[in-house]
Amino acid sequence: MEADLLRYYGVDLLDYHRGTLSARRVRVLVEHLPRDAALVRELHGETADWGLSEHLLAAVVDELAAGNWLFATANRDEHADPPERPKPVPRPGIETETPAATPAEIAAFFVGGGP
Repeated sequence: MEADLLRYYGVDLLDYHRGTLSARRVRVLVEHLPRDAALVRELHGETADWGLSEHLLAAVVDELAAGNWLFATANRDEHADPPERPKPVPRPGIETETPAATPAEIAAFFVGGGP
């Protein structure tokens, strides 16, 4: 934390002990440290690398892959093996993905009218 305060704000943590830096200011500065700060990385691990932009880009990649897979599956030769289902982009902090429905489960849903 001390190194982060010096790096990002030019604030010496010893100023707190000298009485020239309030506890409130230390709290505010620490709460607003950027994602690449050592303290943030220590507390949140690799999830600190992922912000909203990274999650949105991963979602776009996943959706494009799913769309391409659906197109390839729908336009394949009737007797050809179906293409392998795309794997989602790995995201930090998410251990496993929810398993997707199989083609048979999807067909049963539409034919049978529900789960």
